[in-house]
Amino acid sequence: MTLRIQPASKLVMIGDSITDCERKRPIGEGLFNALGKGYVSLVDSLLQATYPQARIRVINMGTGGNTVRDLHDRWQTDVVDLQPDWLSIMIGINDVWRQFDSPWQTEWHVSLDEYQRTLETLVATTRPSVKGLILLTPYVLEPNRADPMRRMMDDYGAVVQQLATKHDAIYVDTQAAFDVVLGHLHPMALAWDRIHPTLTGHMVLARAFLQAIGYEWAQ
Repeated sequence: MTLRIQPASKLVMIGDSITDCERKRPIGEGLFNALGKGYVSLVDSLLQATYPQARIRVINMGTGGNTVRDLHDRWQTDVVDLQPDWLSIMIGINDVWRQFDSPWQTEWHVSLDEYQRTLETLVATTRPSVKGLILLTPYVLEPNRADPMRRMMDDYGAVVQQLATKHDAIYVDTQAAFDVVLGHLHPMALAWDRIHPTLTGHMVLARAFLQAIGYEWAQ
């Protein structure tokens, strides 16, 4: 399989704390852990190690605590102004999580309908200006699909899948990737709070991302 991201492309990766992972401000690019300590850095390192000739430029624009509302508010500066060739979006964890860890602060809650409307606005307005778009689902490290938060997270993930199909984006099911590992490991082995992963958890994310874009170790 050929790598789907074209040589010399600028890949901007945006999201919440899972993407952020202590990246450099204001632009997550450059030396000294500028890309953070998570899956974005792993993706960049593996691309450089295996496809150095492709010269893919990775920029991390994750911001901890963000919901899709926050992405909407900073979209111009953190996406449009950077003029990406490819864009990766992973958002939705806080949109769901706040409904469970902060049940009384309803102004922080992002309903499924608002999530879908806002994410589609961002995707639809940006898709024509980029060569490619990658949409990653939100996830929670809970193998019991009947658990209320897991059930809701799956609903938000289904929205991502629908939008990927509708707008010709590459779809990455991060929940499914974690579910395979959770068949052998307890959630706390991957994330103490079932959200913020260890390096192993970030490698699960990076692996799912790279598989979706046609990465081959033997390149």
